[in-house]
Amino acid sequence: MLRLFAAALLAGAAPAAAQAPQPDAELARAWAAGYRAAFTCSSLWNGAGKPVEAIERDELTNIYPEIEADVRALRADVDEEAKRVSVRYRDGMPPRIAVWTGREGCVTLPIGARPAETAGAVERRPDLDAQPWPMGDKGARWPVKGQTKFEQATADMARFGGRTSSLLIVKNGRIALERYWGGHDMHTAQRTFSVAKSIAVTLIGNAVLKGQIDVTKPAMIAEWRTPGDPRAAITTEQLMRMASGLTSDTAGNRTDAIYMGGASVRQWTTQWPLLNPPNTRYRYANNDTLLATLSLRAALEKAGTPLDPAAFFDRLGMTRTFAEHDKDGDYILSSQVWTSARDLARLGLLYQNDGMWRGERLLPAGWRRFVTTPSGPQPDGPFGYGAGFWLLAKSEGVPADAFGGFGNRGQYVVVIPSRALVIVRQGYDDAKTLLDIAKLVAAVVAADDDDPRYSKGG
Repeated sequence: MLRLFAAALLAGAAPAAAQAPQPDAELARAWAAGYRAAFTCSSLWNGAGKPVEAIERDELTNIYPEIEADVRALRADVDEEAKRVSVRYRDGMPPRIAVWTGREGCVTLPIGARPAETAGAVERRPDLDAQPWPMGDKGARWPVKGQTKFEQATADMARFGGRTSSLLIVKNGRIALERYWGGHDMHTAQRTFSVAKSIAVTLIGNAVLKGQIDVTKPAMIAEWRTPGDPRAAITTEQLMRMASGLTSDTAGNRTDAIYMGGASVRQWTTQWPLLNPPNTRYRYANNDTLLATLSLRAALEKAGTPLDPAAFFDRLGMTRTFAEHDKDGDYILSSQVWTSARDLARLGLLYQNDGMWRGERLLPAGWRRFVTTPSGPQPDGPFGYGAGFWLLAKSEGVPADAFGGFGNRGQYVVVIPSRALVIVRQGYDDAKTLLDIAKLVAAVVAADDDDPRYSKGG
């Protein structure tokens, strides 16, 4: 979402060539107001919350150059009782508004929407923290004394680049290393950016397990069902693999109208035409993940079940994770998820265990293999792509089975099943200093020496 994407090829996050059209000054200011409202709302009330000065430092810097000055200049009015943020930007127009819903984070209203349209009950997530790890936080860390090789390998995080806010290493199911910077702690929720795409395919996998969706069949997009529409042949799997053949009027990593304008996910994503035959071109696109999520929602509704990410997260103990949606209830699972480092580790453990969680199967047997198989067209650059996950097999010093969810500004959850390792790194990278995730993973792998203190009986 941010201008960092131009440099984010190092993270395999998106193509850098295309730039979004410059909005006119009035639209840019409206977007800036929406951006400030959304990020202030989510930062304040998702997870443990952040102080205003930290929001200014972390969330409202290094953003789109066309709106950054306005974002910094505009003032956010916070209504703590109503859990609502309003940002005035122009006389004669209502302020841009983001309102907290509780279990589903914040909703950013469209340009021109008034506060009266934000009414709704706040539902809170269960508190599972006192339960044993991994459902809760009790006994999460290995009781290892003395400096470990993991600590030695990551003591100087600056050598890997970027600005790190959290680093967490899970070995054999428990936390071997956990560090935070900049006032963050284990309950601080950060925006996942495109790690949300990995979460989206996880929700799809759970529906596949239940027989509620077949990803190899055409996606369930009602707007494509008119006679002669060539998009009707696009499958949910092709959307998951960034191989739909669709285009849009911006680079694939830009979904400005939804992210900043509060526009309808369905209205914005279903309109774009087919440019290439499906499964012939790789094009990183937020819209593909959003469309795959729309297909999932339609399939679940046909089966008589609502799409409820929070309920799935709670089954994993991910009670600090908030999947946000538009005003119509369509989830923005290309980017708008806020979560903690420990919750990302829980997601990684689900995949390390090939979809099993505390003796219960939540993903189909072999789903890990499915999402990490590069069966579609592939991106240029150092990483391959499966279905919602990036592949690190080409990286020196990294095991061939390493894969992960990658997000802008340096959000990562990397899983290495062969080493029983999960690595979580969150940050606030900018265009000048990006984390080298392959270098970090290689250093962690080199430090992994099967220390008996991390044995399953320890």
